[in-house]
Amino acid sequence: MSRSADPYIVSQRGDSDTYQVTLNASSGLPDRVRAEWKRRSFKKLPDELAQYRYPMTKPDAKAAAVALISFLKNKQEEGSARRVTVADITVGAWLEKFTRIETSPRTGINATKNRPYSIDTLDGYRCLFTCHIKDDPIAGLKMAEIEEEDILEYMTRLSLKKKIIGGKKKKKTDIPLGGTRTFAGVVSFIKTAFDMYQKKNRRWFNPFLSMEEIPRYKGRKRDALPEDEMLKLFEPGVLNTTMELAVCAVMFLSGLRRAEVFALKPCDLDWDTPKIMVRHAWQCFDHVYKELGPPKGKKERKAPFDPVLQEAIRKLWRENGQHEYVFSRADGSTPGSSWISLNFKKWLKRAGIVLRGRNIVPHSSRHSLASLLEKRGVPLRYIQELLGHADLETTKIYLIDTSETIREVGSKISEVMGQAQPEQKDDKNNIVNFKAS
Repeated sequence: MSRSADPYIVSQRGDSDTYQVTLNASSGLPDRVRAEWKRRSFKKLPDELAQYRYPMTKPDAKAAAVALISFLKNKQEEGSARRVTVADITVGAWLEKFTRIETSPRTGINATKNRPYSIDTLDGYRCLFTCHIKDDPIAGLKMAEIEEEDILEYMTRLSLKKKIIGGKKKKKTDIPLGGTRTFAGVVSFIKTAFDMYQKKNRRWFNPFLSMEEIPRYKGRKRDALPEDEMLKLFEPGVLNTTMELAVCAVMFLSGLRRAEVFALKPCDLDWDTPKIMVRHAWQCFDHVYKELGPPKGKKERKAPFDPVLQEAIRKLWRENGQHEYVFSRADGSTPGSSWISLNFKKWLKRAGIVLRGRNIVPHSSRHSLASLLEKRGVPLRYIQELLGHADLETTKIYLIDTSETIREVGSKISEVMGQAQPEQKDDKNNIVNFKAS
């Protein structure tokens, strides 16, 4: 029997004690995979096979070759092999992997960065794949063979495709899909998947690399509320409950994101400085399960803790009791981010704020705070640090300037609420009662 009939060939390198391996066609692996393992040292084995890297005898080397073949076959089936080009996987099969958290090549990468895979992203990919990719001819092409022309032909078909609403095609006079947010989203999804395939298959040529321009959709910019309109939110009759007052205050005076608001714990409140330590944010893996993780940017930051917010939290705790999280109901449960979205629209309506085409959403509270600070001369570098946009160190003068600015706005809020202005520092005995144990 010829040696080529064997799944592998193990040989020694010259007069040395090291062995090398060559994989043959009978191993059942694709040509491009075997080409990467032609007269290759066992020292190059992937980390998962590190125990086989230094065979002392030929039988040991053969055992290592068998383990290598088994490893490469398993990784080929998973579509994520180290040093393996998955020559037989189709475009459709590769893209479909990105629609499920269990199979997405990005899941592991996100996990190493302590960042969950957004369920909204998965839902979006799944919808794009099902509606615009799954039944298209491009899905049947092999990843290893696809070229720029194939992508351009698909984009042409996509641009001519009509929108479907309720399962019925629209009239011929209706606007085609091309140039819309959906068109750019589909192309962006495919490019993301192709870039990931290229990382796992270094010798593969990504057809997107030769394209001069990729369609992009520019999301609608969030607008900020000017100071006079922000003050309207705190007028009597707008925030009807203590929970609404406290949440609105922490958004506009401390700049917390929705996911950070209801993740705030009593131990995160420094009543003496006073400051808020933003350490946590709710992260959603699916529609049912959520997990408490770090805030966006994976870094703790300090936020202002204005007396208006302090008093609102004390009142909330007097009404509902102090629980695990700062903004809790009487039974200890906390509202979700949708609570803010729903109530935010009500606040705007009650305050008589007319949008006039502006995109005012809960996240606009952060833009409003940043705009307010910038107009009062607070350095931009500190604003970025305050909102958690960058890893920048601050100075005491920045902190003082910001505290004074927010205190000025807090005083105005107290006035429009028709209440006496809270003192900058309360009696310590009162503060202790609300500190976390």
